[in-house]
Amino acid sequence: MSVPRIPPIQGLLAFEALARLRSVTHAAEQLHVTPSAVSHRIRQLETQLGCKLFARGEFTLTAEGVAYLGRVREALAVLQEVPNARAAESVTRLRVAVTPTFSRQLLLPRLALFRHAYPEIDLVLQVSIPVGNVIAEETDLEIRFGTGPFADRESVRLLSDEVTPVCSQEYLNEAGPFDGFCTEAEVSRARLIRSPLEPWRTWFTACGIAQREPAGGAQFNDVGLMLDAAVAGFGVALLRLRLGAAWLDNGRLVRLSERSVASPHHYFLCWKSGMLERWECAAFAEWLRAALQ
Repeated sequence: MSVPRIPPIQGLLAFEALARLRSVTHAAEQLHVTPSAVSHRIRQLETQLGCKLFARGEFTLTAEGVAYLGRVREALAVLQEVPNARAAESVTRLRVAVTPTFSRQLLLPRLALFRHAYPEIDLVLQVSIPVGNVIAEETDLEIRFGTGPFADRESVRLLSDEVTPVCSQEYLNEAGPFDGFCTEAEVSRARLIRSPLEPWRTWFTACGIAQREPAGGAQFNDVGLMLDAAVAGFGVALLRLRLGAAWLDNGRLVRLSERSVASPHHYFLCWKSGMLERWECAAFAEWLRAALQ
């Protein structure tokens, strides 16, 4: 089988330009070549095809030229297309790092609204470790947990919360009753579940309990795991009322006090300087702040 002889792309471009502009000079200017080069390429193309493409005079097309021009323009259009270019143009990717429990309890239930409002944004969520704000890959925005501000990021506070002690009903039956869980005697009778995300000193200070942060017992660096441990009977945990509402609403955990105290830790949306100049970042920031109100 013989290898097909495909006309050189320079000849096809010269043919299309001359057929459109009807001027060797104008075609040469558009192609950034000399007029003689355009004429040479047309003669070379006609020789290879074995037919005349232009009638002499005002560069009107012959019948063969008209038929071939349509095929040439289709071929040039196909060659200019970049694979997946249309999809890339219609979708803007936004990468956001989120802490696990915040994303499950507060962000994901609202994301359908964001997708409906901004269907052109392809949202990529990445889980981060909240204690050290550790992320596996570079992101455009981060949701961080802490006291703020952060030296390496600009930020805006998204959510503040209050904490209160909770446990499972089974553990309450085993170790209770507790009358408000606000005295050193009551706290000393309980197994305290620890987490660097929500230290017990917040509750101790508010209640005037002269007791140090517990040094032993189960410890978790994820709020959701800590609350699930409380459900499993590990002991008493400090629950953030907004973040942990689902555990209370379905009865998996019960409050030990009607009192709640402000947590010193908050959720922040963070970004590198200048990042909010990108429209998709600004749109997500504005939407998230409004959604959490």
